[in-house]
Amino acid sequence: MAPGPTARLRALGLSLPPPPTPKGTYTPVVVHGGLAFVSGQIVTDGSGVVRPGLVDRDVTADEARELARKATLQGLSALAAALGSLDRVTRILRVGVFVASSPGFVRQHEVANGATDLLVEVFGEAGRPARAAVGVFALPLNAPVEVEILAEVG
Repeated sequence: MAPGPTARLRALGLSLPPPPTPKGTYTPVVVHGGLAFVSGQIVTDGSGVVRPGLVDRDVTADEARELARKATLQGLSALAAALGSLDRVTRILRVGVFVASSPGFVRQHEVANGATDLLVEVFGEAGRPARAAVGVFALPLNAPVEVEILAEVG
């Protein structure tokens, strides 16, 4: 039997950050009817948003791809906290990656690979989701990247 996502995280040398705490009127994860909806995740540290600004002006595409990866780890942390274990996730169904883009930036799909590449590493083919990579004018707190996840749970 293949190792579950928790064991894969360990094998990859990755650890989940602390679960997020809402900064508004929402919950990090809603579980309903076998689905887990993870609220949009941005990367913050003790002083606020990590690498604020627009991608391709203030943040490079490579930095944004890494931020998408970290935001996805944050989303997985929220899932683990809500479910008790990531091993309850049976499939990642959809990922939305929002990229605060400078005018003319058209490589949102490359930034989004930071999120989906990680999900495939952790969940194998069950982590290969349908995906939207969307360029936007601005994100909360001037974050350059926000990631939301929809997962099937057992």
